[in-house]
Amino acid sequence: MRYLLFALLTLCAVSAPAVAAPIEIRAPGQQTISLALTSFLPQGGPVAADIAREINEVLTFDLELTGLFSFVDPAAFLSDAQRLGLNSAEVDFNQWQLLGSEVVIKGAYRMEGGQLILEARLFDVVNRRMLTGRRFVGTRQDLRRMTHRFVDQVLKDLTGKAGPFDSRIAYISNASGHKELYLMEVDGHNAVRLTNHRGIVLNPDFAPGGRELLFTSYKAGNPDLYRKDIASGREVPLSARPGLNISGRYSPDGRQVAATLSHVGNPELFLLGTDGSLGRRLTDHWGIDVDASWSPKGDQIAFVSDRLGNPHIFIVGVGGGAPRRLTLNGRYNATPAWSPDGDRIAFSRMEGSQFDIYTIKPDGSDERRLTFGPGTKEHPRWSPDGRFLVYSSDQGGSNAIYIMRADGTGNRRISAGGGSCQHPAWSGPW
Repeated sequence: MRYLLFALLTLCAVSAPAVAAPIEIRAPGQQTISLALTSFLPQGGPVAADIAREINEVLTFDLELTGLFSFVDPAAFLSDAQRLGLNSAEVDFNQWQLLGSEVVIKGAYRMEGGQLILEARLFDVVNRRMLTGRRFVGTRQDLRRMTHRFVDQVLKDLTGKAGPFDSRIAYISNASGHKELYLMEVDGHNAVRLTNHRGIVLNPDFAPGGRELLFTSYKAGNPDLYRKDIASGREVPLSARPGLNISGRYSPDGRQVAATLSHVGNPELFLLGTDGSLGRRLTDHWGIDVDASWSPKGDQIAFVSDRLGNPHIFIVGVGGGAPRRLTLNGRYNATPAWSPDGDRIAFSRMEGSQFDIYTIKPDGSDERRLTFGPGTKEHPRWSPDGRFLVYSSDQGGSNAIYIMRADGTGNRRISAGGGSCQHPAWSGPW
């Protein structure tokens, strides 16, 4: 597998005058900024329509998904859209103000030998200044990652928090005829298969550093936990104890793994070292305890247990103590996922004959249903910035990977056809 390497050079942004009112957006639905997204232009070289088109596709997907922008119709653009304008003095802000645009994105590209050089700018139309500028150098194959990284920077400049688009989503697909582990970009592009176990692979999880995956595989005939280095492809067993070794999750500091093991005779939650050594036993009950999810501080774990009859979500302290029940409603609650900020826990609940996705505060209050309509939606996982959720659903007929905003809006399918896709996991920054 080839991994993208490129140099990122940061350009100086023009500082806003002290009297200028800053552009600020915090959440979709609260405020949108009017954005003019221009086509990137060639800089000192021939026109490459495929490059400009792909840049625009990536920018449009990422920016639309945020729900933070309203787009100015490109059909209304005036002559400045066809000028490079890589600094404030070269931009005709009067034209963009006439169109009602508050910010404009402009950029340029050129090929030098085998290198692609991408210049990208975000301008504040109201205050006539550049908010951020980036210069990326890489290969033609790096184009999508360069563009994703620029959007992450745009979000950081406008909201104070970087976006999640330069990250990856792992998932399970049976496109090869077996359930194998795959990796793709956040918008579903460049999917690659990571395993060839020719059996059943389940429940991936990223290490905090993002470049290692933990998953369960029946490769040796038993549900065992494996660790896999993505760059090298090196794969080693983490826990191959008799019985279940499933639903492994890295701690926030990457030093421990919470997993369900049944070598004691009943599925219980245990802590493991990253070398597979057995640590603290977290649960001791006749019920089935599965699907651990760490709090961001690493001091608590949410999990699913049927100890009271129906599966419900509980929370237990990593240092010990009795678990407390979190969910009180529904007859089947599953797959909790703690948000990066720690303020909410996403989970799936069976309503009637299908699952839908909910979130709840860790104290059990403010439960919200996020998904509606036909089809089961399950296995929610948060983006590293907490803005989005990825999940699997059969709403289109077969299981696929979908993404939506954290409030349940903007849902869209990201996995391609050609197989049933489930169990997504979202990496940190790539």
